[in-house]
Amino acid sequence: MPPRAPAPPVHPPDTLPFTPVCDDPGMNRHHAPPGPAAPGAPGSPVRSGVPEHGRVPKYYAVKARLSVLVDELGEGGALPTERELAVRYEVSRETLRQALRELLLEGRVRRRGRGTVVAGPKLEQPLSLASYTEGLRRQGRRPGRSLISLDRFPCPDALAPEVGAAPGEPVWHMERVLLADDERVGLESTYVSEARAPRLDADFDPDSSFYGYLRDRLGIVFGDADEKIETVLATPREALLVGTPPALPMLLLHRVSRDGAGRPLERVRTLYRGDRFSFTAHLGPQD
Repeated sequence: MPPRAPAPPVHPPDTLPFTPVCDDPGMNRHHAPPGPAAPGAPGSPVRSGVPEHGRVPKYYAVKARLSVLVDELGEGGALPTERELAVRYEVSRETLRQALRELLLEGRVRRRGRGTVVAGPKLEQPLSLASYTEGLRRQGRRPGRSLISLDRFPCPDALAPEVGAAPGEPVWHMERVLLADDERVGLESTYVSEARAPRLDADFDPDSSFYGYLRDRLGIVFGDADEKIETVLATPREALLVGTPPALPMLLLHRVSRDGAGRPLERVRTLYRGDRFSFTAHLGPQD
């Protein structure tokens, strides 16, 4: 019997073959089908990279087409219903939902009622001693804060060197939700010695800048700070306070600040929504 011809490659139902474009004239050239740039194509975002096995999940292709639609609609534009999009792209509702979930986590779109709209650009928080208030005002946004709690308790041993207090001395703990144009975007937890701000509970407006209060009301000048940034998942409580789905990726910033004389001043733990924030820094040549 003559040998059987090899069977054509079979791709899993949730993937599509990836055909790279080769610029070597000595090799056969394969062209991607017309339409939006395939994930991994030159100029496409890094986050749209092709998996190592070379096959693009079907929802990835749908996500690429949705990204083009999002750019065309612009901020605040309403996307068609899931049913309409599934028919347009000839995919199942579940495949479409997976593509939309990725865009939601990236902050490209957001939910409004039962629909989906294009989100605005991410807020930028400079990695500097500039306060949250100053950073948002530079972007033309209206900063705000909502007080969750303001408590006084004996300073634990681990916190004492960071706030310049002796163990057992009273320290303040203030927790506030961060707002941008009345949208909840973060959660801030601040620790400061009562000796530094003895009337914090009476004199301070929780909706205002704490740095401004220390500078203008108490005459405390900021010197420098150490910061550490990491990625974490929101706890159920944090998600409830910030108004996000549970386990949403968050950017966590730890800061320990000192005054102009180099004395410990405060410790701050701030959670920023990963879908609404990016951090910026100015870098220069080393000495």
